[in-house]
Amino acid sequence: MRHVRTLVFLILAAALPLGAQQTTPAMVKRLLTGLADDSMQGRATGTPGAMRAATMIAAEMKRIGLEPMGDSGFFQRVPVTAGDSVKQFRRTRVPDPTDPAKSIMKVDSSSFTWRVPLKTLTSMAAYDSAPTVRRRPSVNVVGVLRGSDPALKAEHILIDAHYDHLGMRGPGVNGDSIYNGADDDASGVTAVLEIARQFAKGPRPKRTVVFAATTGEEVGLVGTNWYIAHPALPLEQMVANLEIEMIMRPDSLAGGSGRAWLTGYERSTMGEMLAANGIPIGPDKRPAQNFFQRSDNIAFARRGIVAHTLSTFNLHTDYHQLSDDASHADYDHMTGVINAGAKAARLLSDGPKPEWKAGGKP
Repeated sequence: MRHVRTLVFLILAAALPLGAQQTTPAMVKRLLTGLADDSMQGRATGTPGAMRAATMIAAEMKRIGLEPMGDSGFFQRVPVTAGDSVKQFRRTRVPDPTDPAKSIMKVDSSSFTWRVPLKTLTSMAAYDSAPTVRRRPSVNVVGVLRGSDPALKAEHILIDAHYDHLGMRGPGVNGDSIYNGADDDASGVTAVLEIARQFAKGPRPKRTVVFAATTGEEVGLVGTNWYIAHPALPLEQMVANLEIEMIMRPDSLAGGSGRAWLTGYERSTMGEMLAANGIPIGPDKRPAQNFFQRSDNIAFARRGIVAHTLSTFNLHTDYHQLSDDASHADYDHMTGVINAGAKAARLLSDGPKPEWKAGGKP
């Protein structure tokens, strides 16, 4: 019996470091409330608020122990300039009253704001030559953990989320004019940072893992397209991309708290790999929404890389509204999804390569 107790103790002792690195609700709350704080001013691309968010993310990557992979430390500069202001009518996506699984776009012609269109230049030299008044400081935030396996470390996976949102719009509602973007997509960035922390404290991944927070998703995948043109590591060596977007609330169609879904699940073997390993990430039950095409993953998928988005968006009506703030966060749910995402990322870093199924590659 003593030998049995000793064996149990050794098994538990071996499991302790892995358990200790698990994400907790308190860890999630610290990051989410910081990224979605009013001081970030809605994190619109090219604004001081977005740069404050990028600085916070870079500080977290440094604290975690990632290696910086930008052209300026953790920052990968993106050459964005501003044009002239244009009138923009308020547009919101709301549930379709005839089909709860779908949504429709609603345009309010009586409400508008002035929007400053952004342009991505072809080089940093062109940015430096642009009029100072037109330049908008914009960055991706990129860090890496090098792989440990001699045969696999030249390959890498990308775990990413966009940190930008819609900024500030007047006159606001009840004195609130800040689009905090807690779910979209401070929640995803929180997941990326927590997965990076778990990897840094656990065994080194066999493949190299790049962690990135990109800018400009809301204005046309600006940061992701720049990264693809200027990757931290060669795209030819990227075996998979897991984008994380909008995981702040449970989705009943995914199975409720702590469970998530994968966009384009049926397109590749990634989803089946997760299911075979007991990871609670299933198919997207709202294919009519075309979520596979609506996040940064699509840009990588179009380059032939197996790329999907992990989410639990349940079509809540705070999407792209002033009300998308941290007060609606379900931290227990987020914690479960992040821990599941970390297991998924570990499988991608250490396991077989996912492959496109016939006809699945866009």
